Amino acid sequence: MNKSSLRVLVTGGAGFIGSNLVDHLVQKGYEVTAYDNLSRKGARKNAVWLKEKYGQKFRLITEDIRNYSVLLKAVDNQDLVYHLAAQVAVTTSIKNPREDFEINALGTLNVLEAVREVGGDPIVVYGSTNKVYGEMVELRITESPTRYQYEDIVNGIPESRPLDFYSPYGCSKGIGDQYFIDYARIYGLKTVVFRQSCIYGTRQFGNEDQGWVAHFLISAVLGRPITIYGDGRQLRDVLYMGDLIKAFEMAVDHIDTTSGQAYNIGGGPENTISLLELINYLESKTKRKIKYSFQSWRPGDQRVYVSNIGKAKRDFGWSPTIAVKDGLDRLFDWVTLNKDLFEFKDE
Repeated sequence: MNKSSLRVLVTGGAGFIGSNLVDHLVQKGYEVTAYDNLSRKGARKNAVWLKEKYGQKFRLITEDIRNYSVLLKAVDNQDLVYHLAAQVAVTTSIKNPREDFEINALGTLNVLEAVREVGGDPIVVYGSTNKVYGEMVELRITESPTRYQYEDIVNGIPESRPLDFYSPYGCSKGIGDQYFIDYARIYGLKTVVFRQSCIYGTRQFGNEDQGWVAHFLISAVLGRPITIYGDGRQLRDVLYMGDLIKAFEMAVDHIDTTSGQAYNIGGGPENTISLLELINYLESKTKRKIKYSFQSWRPGDQRVYVSNIGKAKRDFGWSPTIAVKDGLDRLFDWVTLNKDLFEFKDE
């Protein structure tokens, strides 16, 4: 693969992860196409930001991945495809499971079939989710005033854990996850699956359904009340956006090892935070009390999820470099400097 003239397609290229990835790839001089229907709040603003920054240096296709004929043309002649377009919230999948399936399961099959049909042997990377492991209620956990933790799992959840999709979202993303692995086995496609934990960073327009870290920071900066579903002690490993992009690139660079594999990608045991601990961080950062209230637990909300990231380190030498506080500080500063972005009168 000649990196100096690399052609890259990013589905969901105006989303949080996608827009950051497009920004990074264009800076490297690659020929980049972003494919996005701009349906999620913030996507239009990310698209405008990319256009203002790069103009004609990248291409934006405003279309849905369910439109196979358009997708087929977009995939043609690409060296690398990052499939990040998705319906991203468990709550939305419960309200509308058919649309969730059509976007996440059928849309992902469309990407794989388009790659298979056009040929050319591109590398295809899939943004999956930790939700493919389900609620994991049988795991023993310990409680402290601010967080839950695994009682006897030191290094986090490994890829060898059985899948248990639980929610419609887990099902639809899990279907795509397994199709990616099997298209490597059956058709010889060069595919890689990233089962991502909580990713956070700039250009993230989080809300209470998805993107909780950014949602909490945005709400705190703007003085909006926060609703916590559950008791707030839910624990997650969190990963800053820049570290995810490094993982993408390192997995691609080691495709002879990573093809057909799934990797748990997150902050790992060294980079964890609970909802209550994030509230504490925000009160310290803003020097004022944060307004928040509690509501009932939501279906499929894991008490604890921490990724075992050992396989990624073994196979392609990756590990996180940005500590939780450093990443939160970066995101807080960005939100503070861009308060006007979080008004959606035009969308």
